[in-house]
Amino acid sequence: MAEAEKKEVEQEELDFEIEGEEQEVELKVEDDTPEADRNRSPMPKEIVEDLEKDELDNYSDGVKERFKQMKIVDPERHTSRIMSQMKTDLRLPKEPYHIECFDNSNIQGSNPVAACVVFKNGKPSKKEYRHYNIKTVQGPDDFASMEEVVYRRYKRLLEEEAPLPQLIVIDGGKGQLSSAVKSLDLLELRGKISIIGIAKRLEEIYFPEDSIPLYIDKRSESLKILQRARDEAHRFGITFHRQKRSKGSLNSELDQIDGIGPATRDKLLVHFKSLKRIKKASKEELEKILGKQNGAKIYIGLHSK
Repeated sequence: MAEAEKKEVEQEELDFEIEGEEQEVELKVEDDTPEADRNRSPMPKEIVEDLEKDELDNYSDGVKERFKQMKIVDPERHTSRIMSQMKTDLRLPKEPYHIECFDNSNIQGSNPVAACVVFKNGKPSKKEYRHYNIKTVQGPDDFASMEEVVYRRYKRLLEEEAPLPQLIVIDGGKGQLSSAVKSLDLLELRGKISIIGIAKRLEEIYFPEDSIPLYIDKRSESLKILQRARDEAHRFGITFHRQKRSKGSLNSELDQIDGIGPATRDKLLVHFKSLKRIKKASKEELEKILGKQNGAKIYIGLHSK
C-alpha cells in the first residue's frame, strides 16, 4: 500500500452488544501529523474557552499551537477569571475590578511628587491617573509623603461620593504601607478597602499588621497586574517629577534676567519645552516669539555667563 494511502483516515466497523442489542459503530482513526493538524478545521472556540491549561497535554503539538493562536472569545469571562484568581492569591474579600496604585518620586528631597494610577478590569484607565505635589513634607520622607497623598486622594473621593477601589497597592514595603494605612484609619476606611504593599527587590507582597510577606508565583497573572500597576505609577510619577524639575530650572535661570516675568517664562516653555532648547535658540528666534526688546534681553542674559 502506498505511503499516502496509509495516512488516509482508516475506518473499522466493530460489532458489539450493548444491553443485549447488537450495535454497529464506526471508529475513525485520524492522521495526527503536523500537516493534518494545519489542514484540519478549527476546534470550536467554546471548547477552547472551557479547557484548562493542563488539559492541552492531551493534544498533539499542532493542536496546542492552534490553541495558543486563538483569541479570547469572551473578554468578560476572561477578566472575571483573572479577578477571581487575584482575590484568591491576595486573600481579598472582593474581586479587585478597581485597583489604585501609589508611588512617590523625589531626588534628594527636591520637588517631591506622588502618582496615583487606576486600573479597571485589570487594565490601565489613564484618564483617571492623578499626580500630586507634596505639600506638607519637608525633605526626602517617603513615609510621610505616602501618608499625605493617600489621605488627600480618598478624602476627596469621599467628599465627591465617588466610587472607591476594591484594592490599593502601595509601591514599597512595610514602612510605606503602614503610612498609607494611617490615612485610611483617619478617614475610617480601614477594612472597607483592601490595601497591600509590593516591594520590588523580591516582589514581596505585604499586608497590614503582618510582618511576613507573601510570595506568589512569578508567572501568575495576579503578580503581572500588580507589577504593571506599580511600573505605571513609577513611570507616571517620574515623568511628572522631570517636568517639574525642568520647569523649576527654567524659572530659576530666567528669574535672574531683569525685566522677565512669569508670562514671558511660560511663553518660552510652551514654545521650546526646555531650558536647553531656549539656550540653543538664536537671537532672531527669541525676538520673533517675544518681540525685539524681550528677545534680546533673554538672549543676552543666557549667553553673557
